[in-house]
Amino acid sequence: MVPFKRRKLVCSAAGSHTGATGSHEGATGSHEGATGSHEGTRFPQVVLFLLERKMGASRRRFLSQLGEKKGFQVEQLLSERVTHVICENNSSEEVRTWLRSEVGGQTAAHLLDVSWFTESMKAGRPVEVLDRHKLQEQQTEEVEVFSTPSYACQRRTTLDNHNAVLTDALSLLAENAELSGEDGRGVAFRRAAAALKALPLPVTRLTQLGGVPCLGGHSLRVIKVLTGIFGVGVKTAGRWIGEGILTLRQLRDSGPTLNRAQRAGLRHYDDLNRPVGRAEAAAVAAVVEAAAGSVLPGARVTLIGGFRRGKQTGHDVDFLITHPEEGREAGLMPKLVSWLDSQGFLLYQKTNSNSYLEAAEGPARPASNMDRFERCFSVFKLPEEAGRGGAGAGGEGGPRPWRAVRVDLVVSPVSQFAFALLGWTGSKLFERELRRWAGHEMNMCLSSHALYDHRQSRYLRASSEEEIFAHLGLEYIPPSERNA
Repeated sequence: MVPFKRRKLVCSAAGSHTGATGSHEGATGSHEGATGSHEGTRFPQVVLFLLERKMGASRRRFLSQLGEKKGFQVEQLLSERVTHVICENNSSEEVRTWLRSEVGGQTAAHLLDVSWFTESMKAGRPVEVLDRHKLQEQQTEEVEVFSTPSYACQRRTTLDNHNAVLTDALSLLAENAELSGEDGRGVAFRRAAAALKALPLPVTRLTQLGGVPCLGGHSLRVIKVLTGIFGVGVKTAGRWIGEGILTLRQLRDSGPTLNRAQRAGLRHYDDLNRPVGRAEAAAVAAVVEAAAGSVLPGARVTLIGGFRRGKQTGHDVDFLITHPEEGREAGLMPKLVSWLDSQGFLLYQKTNSNSYLEAAEGPARPASNMDRFERCFSVFKLPEEAGRGGAGAGGEGGPRPWRAVRVDLVVSPVSQFAFALLGWTGSKLFERELRRWAGHEMNMCLSSHALYDHRQSRYLRASSEEEIFAHLGLEYIPPSERNA
């Protein structure tokens, strides 16, 4: 039995030799694109080999499957048949060094950046190999190369971003990929952006990054507008676009069947897409605290999300509510919603009940990013004087003394409060990386409800975020430094 840490190294080494050792990730005969399985090949003259080094096994597997679906031959082992070697974040010198160790450095294949592959996938055929697709020779001049831990949960990321131009571009590319249903590529872009946000100085040369794949987005602005409507997801936006509905005016005039959330989102679109300031968040907090105190004395209300990380503005305001006595929080949400509605604060609300069950034998499947707490998604009617003063946007009815604000309310038992607080504080990528660290490095399963240790076959309890970090073997990182 190979110990866990060594097993990772062995797998990594096997990956760098691209299946030569018979690893299940790239072995001949694998169901994920083995050598010799070329049914449905449309381009027999093109044979691809994706270099796993720096690309990673899961991304290589995803891209290999994508290539085969598009009719390309994808080899899992390097051979004389290969015409195009596809690499990601590798220099020409790095790849040639690897080739020397594998085949003596002799190959007639094109050595290409992954950009050639992605452009070919979009075109549905092999595109012409241009100079910009070829691997760049390694620079000999000295430049400062930044280094940072691979997991966002190991890094301290403040709001002081020295590379906003780069991270903004990467975030747009990530959003475009996600809206296209390519979640794997979206995560890769977000991880790259998160790493840049943690750097102590601006990036001045591309060689400092080792290369970051960059793809353009189709209809990104249109999709962003439509998916900016509260209650509208990617599939709905895509359907509307397919029907020729590309603007808010067209949407209002088209008369499609909208559900209650979408009608509220369209009605209050301008308000809900206007940033919420910290003063407005504090005003909402005062209302929620008054409501919770009225229906359950002793209830505790905590502002979570970006505002807890120190952000001055946000798209919504999130609150985590609990009671120091386990079980007292049961039935709180309906009473809370009823109080808020009776006081005229709710323009829209949808409540989900608590569906979390803790199995003694541990989670039945890997933890989802979505938790199962009792939750209320709502649109608040916030008096403007409570936040900033002055009249609201008004719209067709003219100026009005209130604005609509998205508010999420989450109720947690006190026994799960620390996990819920960690999960709902964010950032989204920081939490994703925290779960990835737990699974890959610690053989644990982390969710917003609990932490389960598979080696000990038991749940690890915690009453604070610091305890959770300690269980995971990580240095504690405060909320203000989780802005990955």
